[in-house]
This record gives sequence, C-alpha cells and structure tokens, in this order.
Amino acid sequence: MLNKKTIKDIDVKGKRVLLRCDFNVPTKNFVVSNDIRIKNTLQTINYLKDCGAKIIICTHLGRPKNGYDEKYSLKPVYDLLVRLIGPIHFCPPTVGKEAQNLSNFLNNGDVMFLENLRFFEGETKNCPIFAKELANLCDIYINDAFGVSHRNHASVCAITRFVPICGAGFLLQKEIDILGKKLSKEVTRPYVAIVGGSKVSDKIAVVQTLLKRANSVIIGGGMAFTFLAAQGYSVGKSLIEEDKIEIARATIDEANERGVNLLLPVDVRVTKEFPQPIDEIVDYKNVYIQNIKKDMMGLDIGEESERIFADEVLGAKTVLWNGPMGVFENPIFAQGTMAVAKAVARATDRGALSVVGGGDSAAAAVQCLVADKITHISTGGGASLAFIEGKELPGIAGLSDK
Repeated sequence: MLNKKTIKDIDVKGKRVLLRCDFNVPTKNFVVSNDIRIKNTLQTINYLKDCGAKIIICTHLGRPKNGYDEKYSLKPVYDLLVRLIGPIHFCPPTVGKEAQNLSNFLNNGDVMFLENLRFFEGETKNCPIFAKELANLCDIYINDAFGVSHRNHASVCAITRFVPICGAGFLLQKEIDILGKKLSKEVTRPYVAIVGGSKVSDKIAVVQTLLKRANSVIIGGGMAFTFLAAQGYSVGKSLIEEDKIEIARATIDEANERGVNLLLPVDVRVTKEFPQPIDEIVDYKNVYIQNIKKDMMGLDIGEESERIFADEVLGAKTVLWNGPMGVFENPIFAQGTMAVAKAVARATDRGALSVVGGGDSAAAAVQCLVADKITHISTGGGASLAFIEGKELPGIAGLSDK
C-alpha cells in the first residue's frame, strides 16, 4: 500500500482526470454546514488545475434510496466549490453520452463536477458496467477519498480495472504516510493509543493490533464495561456485550503477556436511565467501578480516570485516538471525551505526534477548540481503523504501482 503511484508521479497535462473525492458533508437548508472535507482536498484540485489537467470531480452524498433525490443533490457542494476555486461545469447526468461529451470538450485547467454517484445503485454494488461508464470520462484516475477507500464501490474499486493509470491524491497520500508509517514502521515511543466507542465488537480487532504496536492502550466508552465485566466487576445496567466477555478477558491477558499497559476506567459517571432525548440534562453520580449499583448505568469515564488517562497521554511521543469516552452527545457525559481531547492537544504541544480518527473524536477536538493543535485528524473513521488493522483497502490496492 505504501508503494503506489501518487499524483506527482503522473503527467496530467492535457489529460482528463477523474478525481474521486469524499465530499459527504453535512448540509442544512441546502447549504454546506461543515466544509472541512472539501477544503482538505483543495491542494489536489489546485495542483491538477495548475498542471493543466482536465478535472472531473466525483463524490457521493448521504444514502439515497431510489435514484435522484433533491435532498441528496450535490448542488450545495457545487455552489461552495465555485466560491472556493472559481467557475465549474456542473453535470447532473453523472454518466452517459452528455457527460462524456462534456468531458471531451474540457479545456486544460477546467473543472467538471458530477452529480451524486449514489443516485446509481451500481455505485454501491461495485458494478463493473457503472465503473466502465465512469472510466469512459477520463484518461487518469486519482483517488483522494480516503474515507471511502475501504468500500468495494464502483468509483473506488471497480473503476481501477478500467483506467490504465490510477494514483493517490495528496490527502490520500498523507493518510497513508501517517497511518502506515508514523503509526507503524517509524513510530516514536512511547506510543499511547486511546480507543473508545460503544461496542467491543466494533473495535476489538484494532485493539488487538495495537497491542502489538503501542506501549499503552487506553480503553473508554461503552466498550470499557465489557472489559470491566471480564475482570469480575458488576457494571449494573451499563452497556455490555455478554458474548465478548471472553475475548475481552483474552485481550487483557495478551496485554499482560506483551507488557503493554492496558488502562481501563477506575471510576465512571452513572445515572439511572439513558437520557431521552439524548442531550437531556439528568442527575448523575461519579462512582468508583466497584461501587456501580444494579440500577445504575455508566455513560462516561469518571474524574479520576480522566486524570489517569491524561497523565498517560502527556508522557507519550505518539498518540492515536479513536472513539469517545462516553455518551458524547450529552454535555454531562461528554466531560471524559473533552478531557482526553485536551490531553491530546497538550501532548502535541509538548512535541508528540497526534492522530485523531474521524467521527466523535474529531468533533470533540473541534468543540474543545483544539483541532488546530492536533497533528493530523484523519478523514476516515472506518477506513482508518481498517488501515491500522492492516486490512487491504480496495481504494488503495487498485492504484497503480510505482
């Protein structure tokens, strides 16, 4: 995966370049409400323009069910792109004769923007016919959509069989470099990994991989209660995966065998009922894990755990963080996640390399106003986990070798 052609290895002048981006961004009233993903790809777009390529941008938005749906139209993204990079040709047909004709008449430096790929069911089914239609629009394919590179989708996977030259854009290359090198082959120690989220089943594979690489692994969020149950604690009404207790116990044993410091919460914030709605302010207590009552559920790490986790992070030279420490959507139970975000930022300020996986972790960094203090916020939650686990990502594996 680390020996693939990049945009700089390819002569793009005068060539039609299909650029797969991940512009799956939130919109409100048909206006983009968070433009970070779009701005992250501007380096690749502007490089292609400066090199005289004929650029055809494609992406998806949301999960439309049956063809065209105005709610999922890319028109708001197109409007923002026009403001960021200048005039663009919008192509509602996406594929077909009209789209092909437009691609053939582009001038060097022109940009053409296709409508939502997922208006075609062939996209998510990795359909070779749909992929070939996309390939007919271009001479070169560039993938800059790390966030979907773990998907077997037509514009990510199948298309690489029909375009002779395929490479990685700057954003994708950055993800490969940091996740593939800085967190593996060239890691600076001590290396501390923080893993959160609700379920052990979602993260156990990455935890087991990290036990082979990291010096310390911190576990928080709902998944921590399955690990605590594996240690014999009663966790009340807290989220627990009964069928994963044995694998959690085996993971604890493996950490001990490898000499990895596996940190679990020593205290938690508990309440009697899950907030409904999720952001409802409810009464809670901060209790040690041995004092969780049967009628209580833990929804966040506690104050002592915050201090212990922060101290471990502050001693690190490399930090990976993926997943919240509690029910981040509720201000009461977001405190543990916020504490971790601030600790990661402080560690970075002290010289550590810090990498934050997408989703709630990235949102916490933004909310705490520390996003600009993190070395790298990954653009792919599921993709970054798969990459760290060592899985082959279809969107990278299909690119041309150097």
